Amino acid sequence: MLPPYTPEDYKRILETALLAAGEPLPLAELKRLFDEEFDDDTLRSLLASLRADWADRGVELAQLAGGWRFHTRAEFQPYLERLKNERPPKYSRAVMETLAIIAYRQPVTRGDIEDIRGVAVSANILKTLESRGWIDAVGHRDAPGRPGLYATTRAFLDDLGLRALSELPALADLERMIDGVEEPRGISLVAAADDDEPVSAAATMAASPDAPSTPAQ
Repeated sequence: MLPPYTPEDYKRILETALLAAGEPLPLAELKRLFDEEFDDDTLRSLLASLRADWADRGVELAQLAGGWRFHTRAEFQPYLERLKNERPPKYSRAVMETLAIIAYRQPVTRGDIEDIRGVAVSANILKTLESRGWIDAVGHRDAPGRPGLYATTRAFLDDLGLRALSELPALADLERMIDGVEEPRGISLVAAADDDEPVSAAATMAASPDAPSTPAQ
């Protein structure tokens, strides 16, 4: 295929790159596919047309926090689960509650999480969530000891198929979405044996009198 390209040629190039990519691709990366210079609006128009081409298929082109990616439509995910030999991982109470608090109250310190949960938070839980790529330290609170502030990452939004924190669902729906996310090999989100009973993360948040109805921006 040699230039000059037609719009359909550009779309096929984008389609090939996105299908081959292992992670979402931002516009800046997609522009590297072409010798010609594209402005963002032109590239978004091509991507929107490509997304429309896939509108009636089991896979869709989605715009996520980290860029554009093809992924399975949610309604077809239960069928794919039948092909898996192992059940999706069940996350522990401590992990789910910690992640939920960070997602809906961010940025928060470890002390904030402990105040809401009413129990100590294991450093291993925070390290595990950081290793998973779902949370990160984003600064320090101006307080004695300058405790670290934690927030969710773009990878967290990408794994849940979201573009922004404003799209975070209700807590019960968040748990169901997380249950469907596969763990990378070598990473386990199950906490220590004394805190590994899977329960609703919504319980802790609901018990807090000042729990927000919408996620922090």
